[in-house]
Amino acid sequence: MSKRSVGEKMLSTWAALSPRPGGKWLFSRFLGFMIPYTGSVSSDVVHLEPGHAIVTLKDRRKVRNHLRSVHAIALANVAELSTGLAVLSGMPSGYNGILIGLDVTYTKKARGVLTIECQCTVPAFSERTEIPVETRIIDAAGDTVTTATARWLIGPQG
Repeated sequence: MSKRSVGEKMLSTWAALSPRPGGKWLFSRFLGFMIPYTGSVSSDVVHLEPGHAIVTLKDRRKVRNHLRSVHAIALANVAELSTGLAVLSGMPSGYNGILIGLDVTYTKKARGVLTIECQCTVPAFSERTEIPVETRIIDAAGDTVTTATARWLIGPQG
C-alpha cells in the first residue's frame, strides 16, 4: 500500500475548505504557515485541481520594490508556488517531488492584482525524472509581466 502523496493531502484539505465561506483564504493562510517563506507574500490560492493551480497576489507595500512595483523575488516566489501546487496536486500516489531549478523572466513592471496560473500533467515514472513546468503571471490588463519555468524532480517515494 503506497503512502498518500503531499499533493493528495493538499487536495483533500482544499476540497474540505474551499467551498466554505472564507475557506480559500484559510487554505492560503494554512499553506503560508506550513511554508513560511511562501507565506511571507500573502498570496491567495483561488483554484486547485490535479495539475492546475491559480494564485493571486495583491500589490501592496510589503511586496514592493523601490520602483513602486512588485519585487522580482515576490514574483519568483508566487511563480514557484503555482508550479508546486500544480505539480504536487497532479502526482500519483506514492510519488513526491522537489524543485531543483527556477528560470524567471520579467517582461513588464508588475502592478495591481496579479494572477498566476499553471497547468501541467505529471506522468508516472518508474524512476526519478526531471520535468519542466511553466507558469505565467499576468496583470489586471491581461498583460504578461513574468514567465517562469520550474524544474521539478519527480518520482516514486523511496
